[in-house]
Amino acid sequence: MSLGFFLALFAGVFLAFFASQWRPIDVLLWPYMAAVKSTPVASFVILCLLWLGAARLSVFISFLMVLPVIYTNMLQGIKSTDKKLLEMAAVFRVPIRRKLFYIYIPGVKSYFLSATGVAIGFAWKAGIAAEVIGIPKGSIGERLYEAKIYLNSAELFAWTLVIVVISVVFEKIFLAVVKRIYKRMETV
Repeated sequence: MSLGFFLALFAGVFLAFFASQWRPIDVLLWPYMAAVKSTPVASFVILCLLWLGAARLSVFISFLMVLPVIYTNMLQGIKSTDKKLLEMAAVFRVPIRRKLFYIYIPGVKSYFLSATGVAIGFAWKAGIAAEVIGIPKGSIGERLYEAKIYLNSAELFAWTLVIVVISVVFEKIFLAVVKRIYKRMETV
């Protein structure tokens, strides 16, 4: 699930940057993002299970469900960047790298933190749902499915607790690292 999250994070930021620069890309991506946001996770899981098999299913479903969250938030953050700062950067011919590090990245901070905070939990939920339906060997989803089949509610609650703890710990660590990176950038 974390691999799907990171792939979606990089793809979402990359696509949002290009969509903010070229309107046709934004127009082309909008129907895809709207369709993914509105389609039930279970529908994608069943369709993708036919094409991908159970082993890679949770990574792809996590990627698929997280991508619109990251893309939409980052696109909005980039579009909300201070226009006067961008005008000043254009007047003084500030290189793109400096604009990126001193205008865009600080400008999207709150959007990025919000998007990733929501997306991490969503990646875990979608990935586990994919595992429960696809039942890959040795996965938490397989354990949840077996607990359901054998009506073992104690095991079901235990595995659910494990998922929640892993998701929360992953989110806290990721956001702490991102906040530390932002803090370092502010002191430079």
